[in-house]
Amino acid sequence: MTVRSAVRWAATHGAMRLAIKAQVRRGNPDAEVLSDPAVREDPYGHYERLRTGAPFAGGAFARVSVHHDVCTDVLRSDDFGVIGGDRADTLPAVLRTALRLAGPRPSIGPIDPPSMLAVDPPEHTRYRRLVSRAFTARAVAHLRERTGQIAAELLDELERDAAGGQPVDLVARYASLLPVTVISEMLGVPVAMREQFLAWGDGATPSLDIGLSWSTYRSVERNLAELDSWFHGHLRRLRREPGEDLLSQLAGLADDDGSGLTERELVATAALVFGAGFETTVNLIGNGTALLFANPDQRRLLADDPSLWPNAVDEMLRVESPVQRTGRRVRRDTTVHGVQLREGDLVLLGLAGANRDPEVFADPHRFDVTRANARDHVAFSSGIHFCLGAALARMEGEVALRALFERFPDLSPAGAGTRRSTIILRGYESLPVTLGRPVAGERPAVPAGPAATSP
Repeated sequence: MTVRSAVRWAATHGAMRLAIKAQVRRGNPDAEVLSDPAVREDPYGHYERLRTGAPFAGGAFARVSVHHDVCTDVLRSDDFGVIGGDRADTLPAVLRTALRLAGPRPSIGPIDPPSMLAVDPPEHTRYRRLVSRAFTARAVAHLRERTGQIAAELLDELERDAAGGQPVDLVARYASLLPVTVISEMLGVPVAMREQFLAWGDGATPSLDIGLSWSTYRSVERNLAELDSWFHGHLRRLRREPGEDLLSQLAGLADDDGSGLTERELVATAALVFGAGFETTVNLIGNGTALLFANPDQRRLLADDPSLWPNAVDEMLRVESPVQRTGRRVRRDTTVHGVQLREGDLVLLGLAGANRDPEVFADPHRFDVTRANARDHVAFSSGIHFCLGAALARMEGEVALRALFERFPDLSPAGAGTRRSTIILRGYESLPVTLGRPVAGERPAVPAGPAATSP
């Protein structure tokens, strides 16, 4: 198994690492972001180097765009599909042969079919239809009060951890625990296992990136295998003793044609929905906290007018996109903003750069919780692959951050935070804080959300 894994790594990530290094030597700004964690601490200057007058610039492996209109048009066009898998068909023939000999990985990753991230219609349409009922606006509105209760409980624990003015890690003790608890309860996953799931999630998250080192790749494979094995067993238990949760429903659900999800489809869907249900929200809460630390004037605006919190969350998503980029493959010859693209070509969409496009957002690098068009960001992608959990993430971010800053108005950083080293996902691995004195009296009430209008 180790030999097969080594061949898969060499043919994909190993070869990509060499190609990235070659592009770095040529001064390619996209390659520099991919190769250097120090650059990823603040990649936005490099993104601006890609913002030329042309729709696309030259990336490390493909055309890349940081233009909001180009990214939106590509994401919404039927002429493009997801890349997915080990990207085998993008490789030279000798590497494709090596991958075929090595065979597929034994466990399913988030960018491997049948994951929703890795398939196009009609498969994507079917999977999304079966899962989407758990993420309607009405379903999320019903979760709002429970999310507030979870936030209050975690803030109680945070206060106990910080007794005597001790610093606490906001990511480990709050930003990660809130969304993983919410999604665990939604999916019938034991909440007592949330620490284990966070560990598996952290270990598997680099699978979204390219050019992984051999040691990181092996760690990813190990975590994916453990997660895959656990979900197989968990779904067998739910079939014997189903509950009211989404996974129990999926395990026994039939589609319009009478068919249900296969075991492989069910495990892939369960693992993706679970991981996506907390990974990006952890980053939203951490990024949002850091932005408010760095912009005390915006923090005062929110304290004076709490009705700004929903817009503030969208501005956080715009300025510090938890998902920095995505890619698409051309399905048929097409033209985008005057550029001819051939079937099989790859394009990279810099979501984080598009969210700072001066053609759409005035003074785009400024964090402004009153920005009128903050919601025009593409942090949740667009088109048929628009994030299924966008409403849930927005709600959790608003509830979590508002509860945190209202409970601890003197919250402050206790040293520099540590960024995650991942490429696709941007967030904090740790964020030490001191709480200050909490507000005396009752806990802040959970704010009511907008009226639910979706069925």
